[in-house]
Amino acid sequence: MKEKDMINKPTGMRAFLIVWFGRLISIIGSVMTGFALMIWIWTQTGEATPFAIFGFCFFAPLLVSTPLAGALVDRWNRKFSMMLGDLGAGVGTVAIFILMTTGNLQLWHLYTIGMFSGFFAAFQFPAFAASISLMLSKKDYARASGLLSMADTGSDLAGPILAAMLIGIIGIRGILIIDMISFSAAIGTLLMVHIPQPEKLPDVGKGLKNIWSEIVYGFKYIYERRTLLCLLIFFLIINIFFTMGNTIRTPMILARSGGDEMVLAGVQMIAATGGVIGGALLAVWGGPKKRIRGIFLCIAISSIIGGTLMGIGRDIILWGLGSFVFSFFMVISGGCSQSFWQSKVEPAVQGKVFAARRFIAQLAIPMATLISGPLSDKVFEPGMMEGGTLAPVFGDLIGTGSGAGMALIFLFTGIIGLVISMIVYGTTRIREAEDILPDHDSVGAPSPS
Repeated sequence: MKEKDMINKPTGMRAFLIVWFGRLISIIGSVMTGFALMIWIWTQTGEATPFAIFGFCFFAPLLVSTPLAGALVDRWNRKFSMMLGDLGAGVGTVAIFILMTTGNLQLWHLYTIGMFSGFFAAFQFPAFAASISLMLSKKDYARASGLLSMADTGSDLAGPILAAMLIGIIGIRGILIIDMISFSAAIGTLLMVHIPQPEKLPDVGKGLKNIWSEIVYGFKYIYERRTLLCLLIFFLIINIFFTMGNTIRTPMILARSGGDEMVLAGVQMIAATGGVIGGALLAVWGGPKKRIRGIFLCIAISSIIGGTLMGIGRDIILWGLGSFVFSFFMVISGGCSQSFWQSKVEPAVQGKVFAARRFIAQLAIPMATLISGPLSDKVFEPGMMEGGTLAPVFGDLIGTGSGAGMALIFLFTGIIGLVISMIVYGTTRIREAEDILPDHDSVGAPSPS
């Protein structure tokens, strides 16, 4: 970028806040669309499996294309890379609007559009995460993560309740129009600011002659630093169980509330409030000094309290409390994790490394998403009906009937998450990770550890 452009455009924290605001507006629109489409899917099918398939169709392409996206992010202009995700989502929303307006929208259309949007969404995380390391100083990494979490959870707070209020007035097509307008906010704010490009590291650039070698570099970087690899394996395992719960949350609440859209919106609003408060706290506080301890303590609390309350709850009070606790502590855990990685990995290779990181940590999520629906519909739901095989054992705690099987899955995932967190944190390599692996700016480049 020319020097004149750099002088005239905001930089640093001011630039970050401008982009953050555009992201907030865009995500609110996307959440409103997602909520409306979930209601449409439920009214069409009344089953959990379509939710799982829809999630799978979005996430699988996102995951598969993430390593390629990370390598391209380090080659391309990072502002352009961030815009790609917004453009892909915008095109998908336009397609859904046209199909619905013409009366042709079917489930397989949503699955196909989800795959298209998932591919482009792969560029957002590595581009945004890598850009933060260049826009801000290290002391602001956790604060930036807190603000981003506030945008994500704030949209979850406003999006569902706005959609629930407006869907009866303007319909799903009206919400889609709002979503299309909101994408311009994200792209417009990106155009307003200067986002620096990293300086290439000479020792990193050697041997990277083609895109495939750059993709492999990200995985090799993590493999040679066993502390990072062990941490990722933990997230890979824990994400399996968290994904199962997240996939069935909407159909479980709808099933146990008699299809009450306002109850669903209320639970999502309370969950988002927890995330907003957690993000605000992180933005002001900056996170704990021992980031690894913060990661595991928060995941353990989220698992056992959030999972248990969602499982045993039968109304908005316990569902809301469980969702609040889960969101609050997971935001802080995520901020600690993001800050840890940004401080350990050199900015010049963060696109590749963060893409490989995301691929490994979320490798099993598409399968967990896909099996959660049939597991619920074919095993747990029948088992928790009156006279089912599981009802005599868990009926007094969970209740029986529609949605009880999904509630039991929630309870199991919470207990498993707590146990895994305690076991992994007990290992020396993880517990002392911050001392084992030095920050990238303290030694030039972290040595394999």
